Amino acid sequence: MFKLTSNAADQVRVASRMGGTEDMPLRLSVSQKPDGTIDYKMGFDEGSGDDLRVISENIEIIMSPEDSPLLDEAIMDYVELDDGEHHFIFLNPKDSGYIAPKEN
Repeated sequence: MFKLTSNAADQVRVASRMGGTEDMPLRLSVSQKPDGTIDYKMGFDEGSGDDLRVISENIEIIMSPEDSPLLDEAIMDYVELDDGEHHFIFLNPKDSGYIAPKEN
């Protein structure tokens, strides 16, 4: 099942307030490249009857049934990278570029 970290959920809430989309679910969409890496897209959307719906960290997430298998074990986080900027990242063992996080 797809999950958000608490940091990612907090930033999704900030983005929804700033965009005036507080009542809309977060849509995730993926496409897998020939090399096995995965491109991720997200935005706020009302969704359709065919969408799968997941609640994580009190955020409603929607995705198409076709995208669900690639998102099934993924985690979305919001982290500070080396350059001091914060970004959403996806930790997904189904992505050929996946590197497991180091245990503390």
